[in-house]
Amino acid sequence: MSAKISPLIVPVFLPHAGCPHRCVFCNQHAVTGTTTAIPNTGDLQRAMEGYGDNREPNNRTVQIAFYGGNFLGLPKETIRSMLAVATRFVQAGRADSIRFSTRPDTVNDERLALISEYPVSTVEIGAQSMSDRVLGMSRRGHSAADTIRAVRILKELGFETGVQMMVGLPGDDKKTVLRSGHEIGAMAPAFVRIYPTIVLADSPLGRWYTQGRYRPLDLDDAIDLTKQLLILFHGYHVPVIRMGLQASADLEKGSTVMAGPYHPAFGHLVYEALFFDAAATTLGTHSPGEIIDIVVHPRNISKLRGLKNRNLQRLIDRFHPHQVNLQSDPGINRDSIIVNHHCCPVSGEGINAAISGAFA
Repeated sequence: MSAKISPLIVPVFLPHAGCPHRCVFCNQHAVTGTTTAIPNTGDLQRAMEGYGDNREPNNRTVQIAFYGGNFLGLPKETIRSMLAVATRFVQAGRADSIRFSTRPDTVNDERLALISEYPVSTVEIGAQSMSDRVLGMSRRGHSAADTIRAVRILKELGFETGVQMMVGLPGDDKKTVLRSGHEIGAMAPAFVRIYPTIVLADSPLGRWYTQGRYRPLDLDDAIDLTKQLLILFHGYHVPVIRMGLQASADLEKGSTVMAGPYHPAFGHLVYEALFFDAAATTLGTHSPGEIIDIVVHPRNISKLRGLKNRNLQRLIDRFHPHQVNLQSDPGINRDSIIVNHHCCPVSGEGINAAISGAFA
């Protein structure tokens, strides 16, 4: 199975810029490590210089991305100014297109007309939840209907449209999260990002946590819930391009993350759990014997092993084989796992791990 090559993203952060108010979970200064809300021409120039002028050997596309704020909520002249600067890099051949994230309630005819003359190809909608109750408790200020409308309009106009969602928001539970997943999947976005809710210092949620008004998910529960969403979106043929916040020096500070399921390798932990389930399911239907070989695509060997070989040890503890050999084979499907048993005829059975769409 050939995988789509993901674009090289040149991020330009706009912490809280264009946001009409502060959502309870938000502290973009901590998440992005950036204190300047509106970048200037020099900021964008420095961001581009960090990636050089030459294309990679595989001709990977390059996108300038405005993240961390509500792009379409910015003043009109600011939108035009930043897009004009970014467009110059596209015209010079140093980038292919522009992308940005925005709130669903700022997607309207007037704002979309502002960007029509610029090479914007991708828009990410910060939906966070499809439960109006959860959105209200999180002080989002928009409804699930706003998200459905925004995604429909953007797709009709030909934009590659992605959706960002969160798990563990105030008022959330497994039922509301999975229902949100199904409603997002039904909209058929081009991709999804999944973020566990983290309690950040200097956020309203941080105060609620201190007051005992909010209890975050623990890490294992967040991993399990995100794993279920990953499988769910695979069923809708929607790739999940990110799980968990991007690790940063600011998030690693003990004073920044007060509580919640933050881990710098959160996405890897989700894949690790999924591959363990796939291996355990296969082994659970056979007698493993003395020696077993488990084979996956080379891109998945670290996910099968787990951090610090944790999955390997868990398999040994559960099934008690004499030896487990983890092997890679570039010819195997990237959504498969093959288990061979030396005690008996080689089975060569593949198990669909329900995650091929996530291996972009």
